[in-house]
Amino acid sequence: MGYGGNVERLTEMLEQTSEKLDANAAVVVLLRETNQGFQVLFVKRAVKSGDPWSGQTAFPGGKRESEDRNLKETVVRETLEETGINLLEGCRFLGAMEPVRSTQKPELQILPFVVLLEKKQAIELNEELTEYFWAPLKELAKHEGTVKLRSGEYPAYVIENHIIWGLTYKILRNLLSLFSSIWEEETK
Repeated sequence: MGYGGNVERLTEMLEQTSEKLDANAAVVVLLRETNQGFQVLFVKRAVKSGDPWSGQTAFPGGKRESEDRNLKETVVRETLEETGINLLEGCRFLGAMEPVRSTQKPELQILPFVVLLEKKQAIELNEELTEYFWAPLKELAKHEGTVKLRSGEYPAYVIENHIIWGLTYKILRNLLSLFSSIWEEETK
């Protein structure tokens, strides 16, 4: 199954409505196609006191503001502010995954949008972020383990010197479970 087929399968598996009334924040799971398959964009948050996700690897996104008409507007605004990527240009919204609840801030219910980057855009991080990297999904799937932090031991994906845990881990695990069924179909 070629690249287009994978995109179609993924689109079929995702929610096509983003109007989850219980979600009040949104992140983008931004995918791009390479010769090695799909890669996903991660950002690293700046170390900042008072930020429960200070210094962590994350997906671009944030809380819904009162001027956002819906969560799609939230994710478009936040992604543009944080990375300079305009999701309304050269990108294709494939759908949304199940919302996930933050353990750090239980009042936050985050809706992950899955978006395909079809046309390369320059990435310019704002002051909230310190770096970004693209990671191959098939590699991430092989690097699941645990990480010991001050507050305990947690399930995580560790790739190179990046630790993906917590909320981002939950979203990534959900994404990889969608992809694992696509990859299984490919090998049949």
